[in-house]
Parts: sequence; C-alpha cells; structure tokens
Amino acid sequence: MAVTYREAGVDIDRADSLISRIKPLARATRTDLVVDDVGGFAGLCGLPADIVDPVLVSGTDGVGTKLKVAFSTTRHDTIGQDLVAMCVNDIITCGARPLFFLDYFGCGKLEVGVAESVISGIADGCKLAGCALLGGETAELPGMYADGEYDLAGFAVGVASRSALLGAHRVQIGDELVAVASSGLHSNGYSLARRVLLGEMGLKLDQHVPDLGRTLGEELLTPTKIYARTVLELLKKCGDSIHALSHITGGGIVDNLPRVLGDGRIATITLNHQEPAVFNLIRRGGPVEEAEMRRTFNLGVGLVLAVAAGQSSTVCQALGELGEVAWPLGGVTSGDGPARVVIDE
Repeated sequence: MAVTYREAGVDIDRADSLISRIKPLARATRTDLVVDDVGGFAGLCGLPADIVDPVLVSGTDGVGTKLKVAFSTTRHDTIGQDLVAMCVNDIITCGARPLFFLDYFGCGKLEVGVAESVISGIADGCKLAGCALLGGETAELPGMYADGEYDLAGFAVGVASRSALLGAHRVQIGDELVAVASSGLHSNGYSLARRVLLGEMGLKLDQHVPDLGRTLGEELLTPTKIYARTVLELLKKCGDSIHALSHITGGGIVDNLPRVLGDGRIATITLNHQEPAVFNLIRRGGPVEEAEMRRTFNLGVGLVLAVAAGQSSTVCQALGELGEVAWPLGGVTSGDGPARVVIDE
C-alpha cells in the first residue's frame, strides 16, 4: 500500500480547514490599503497617500516561553495579541503607522481549534494596532515540536515620513523622560518568572494568589499592551515635543532606553512608581536581586519617551487623556562613551 503525506504526519485537509476559518478573521482586520484578501502567495498593501517621503519600518519577534503558560492552561486566545504587540510596539518607536502584520504558526500536529484560537487573538491584536492581518504561514512539522506545543513568530510593517522619524538623532541634552505603564510582565522574563513562581514557590497556574487578586495563570496570560493608537494620537497632539520612544522589553529600562539615546548621553531615572504586584512576588519568591529584576523585567514600564525640556507634564496629561497611566521618569544629561542609564536611588 502506498504511503501518504497524512500517514507521515501532515494532514493537508486539516490545513485547508484552518485556512477557511482564518479568512473571515483576517477580513475583519482589513484596511483601505489592503489590495487583496488572504489566500494568495503574497499579501498586497498600498502606501497611504498622506505620508510624504515614506520610509517603511519593519519589526519581527516572538512570544518566548510565555507560550508554555498557554500550553499548560490550554488557553490560547490571548497569546496572539502578545505576538502582535511585541512587533508593533517596536516599529512605533520610530513614529511609524502600522500597516500590516504577518504570522508564522509552527506545530507538530495541527489542532485546528487551537490554531484558530491563536490566530483569532492575532486578529484581535491587529484591530487594536489598526493594522491588517495580511497573511501568514501555518506549518505542520511532525517530530519538531512536543505534543500539544507550537511556536509563533510575527512580522510587522509600518510607514513614516522620513522627516518625522523619531530616534537618537532628535534627542537633546536636557530632554525629559516620561514612563508609560505596562499591563504587567508583557512577554519578557518568563523563563525567570516561571522558575520562581512555579519552581521555587511551588505555585500552580490555577491557584488563586491573594497578592495578585486572581489566579497565577490569569496574571501570567495578561496580554502585552499595544500602544500603537496611543502613540499616533500623541504625535498628533505633541509631535514636536516627542523626540524618541523606547519599548521596554527583555533587558528592562537599563538595556532598552540607551538604544534610542545616542552616544554621550546619560539617562538619570527614578524608580519610585507603583509596580504591578507580580514583580514583587517574583522579587521575594526567588529571591531575585534588584539588579537582576531591572535587567530582566519592565517593572511596570511599557514605554519610555524622551521629550523636549519642560514638556513632560504636558505629555503626561495628553497620555492620561488617551487612557494611559504616565509619569515623569527622569532626564537626559551629557556623558562620555556609550549611552547608559543611571538609577537615582
């Protein structure tokens, strides 16, 4: 008897079934710039006519070991927002308007319901970001992944006017720094968080944790906040005052903020804000030293903005009107060598 692809572990009919479920999810994210629906070999998207001297801005990322929490809780409907957020929050640091998103979903055996749930979350994230889910790839790879597990990667593309690009070239000595709150851990540091919470502390994902006010699984699956619409609206209100944005991911403020400052700059910051409770739980539960916390987690800060001198209060107020929690974090001074962060204790 002839051997089939299905017997080798790849079921094309299952993949076709998933595609039929994905199409309406992607269609719901469609923007006026999208040229064709999902289903072709490539996604097509036009450029907005109101962008002068357009520059395409791209970013790619994954979700990391936060996926392990989704596997263990069998909850897959939020992890897609994390994927979109990790990519889109990077490209908006240039002041870019997100245009479209592509995803890659790889698994050992395709479970159509699980994949649909994941991609539904990706579509939800695209709606929050204001971009189109333009296409993607689903790969069934027998023997590559453990049973019940999958991997995700995402790719975002946006556009900005060359003259309006944000970054180190606009940062000036005397600029003020503004922090924007995160929704929690976001999608970084989960290897350490899982080691402490599930290992050292012996907590269970379905366990209600008084410090958190909910189950550990609910806390750890809190989606990464998507700041795209906030940033675009802020640029309309305070554009000339916004010089640079830093997305606080793995490495925390101390490693990420210098990336947008430029050499010869020191960011002096004060960390006296109210952190989400999960960070102190990890800090105590390890215990984890403060220097390690600061280089691993965002500690409640999702974005840091470098703004013109004297404008931090105005920017914080504008962010508050846009529904964000923001506060003055510090300032930029001159220094020797590569940019660095100094924490005012």
